[in-house]
Amino acid sequence: MKALGRIGPRRCAEWFVVGNIGFLGVDIWLAHAENAFRRRVEWAPIVFSGLATVLLVPLALGWSSKFWRRVEVAVGAAAVLVGVAGMVFHLQSGFFQQQTMRNLVYAAPFVAPLAYVGVGLVLLMLRMAPAPDPEMGWWLLLLALGGFAGNLGLSLLDHAQNGFFRWTEWIPVFAAAFGSAFLLVAWIWPPPAPLRLAWWLLGVQTAVGVLGFALHLWADAHRQAARLADRFIYGAPAFAPLLFADLAVLAAIGLWARGDARATVRDRTF
Repeated sequence: MKALGRIGPRRCAEWFVVGNIGFLGVDIWLAHAENAFRRRVEWAPIVFSGLATVLLVPLALGWSSKFWRRVEVAVGAAAVLVGVAGMVFHLQSGFFQQQTMRNLVYAAPFVAPLAYVGVGLVLLMLRMAPAPDPEMGWWLLLLALGGFAGNLGLSLLDHAQNGFFRWTEWIPVFAAAFGSAFLLVAWIWPPPAPLRLAWWLLGVQTAVGVLGFALHLWADAHRQAARLADRFIYGAPAFAPLLFADLAVLAAIGLWARGDARATVRDRTF
């Protein structure tokens, strides 16, 4: 087994996976508490997140062996399956019964479970690609780009439920759209030119996520409810805007990895 070793893009990506798997369980527990876990299957992602987090502790500590690598590949594949299954179950709540825009908007957010797919793909990439991998940054940016595109759809559908009552509800829509566009440029073009601009963009995305988190907390705190907990269970999803900051971290790791790969190639050239 290895020690923690140098903290580089790969180690940060591993911590990103463990942190996201664990936090998704908390976020989904809060979301499913809204209907008091009406169906038993709603406990599945929470149980999975708990078990997966425990199994990924060696990954977080930097331990490496053939056995643990197989376990991590199995966890990554299972995360992808859980995400796809969750998307199907969410669409069954209304959209599959009658394919209308209204049912799509008011169904359970079908994009949300795909967060498991993204995290699972990151883990599979880390464990199945060689180390060092000069294309790791390219793949991480691609997954972050997909996340921002999904966040665009999630922001539109979520805020369409109340008809964009406040103008601030358009902020995440425009932020996700610009984030997707600029990351597409950073993904296609060779470094370093577009990467400098992308770093500034990621800072803006993080600020949007923190601002949204504060606005959701403020809205929930001022709701009328018998219990304090009900204000946050039935109110605006407090953690949802933090997906902007989360994806910005993933994209930043990707930019870091691309910069490291470029420096390695330059050193070998000279």
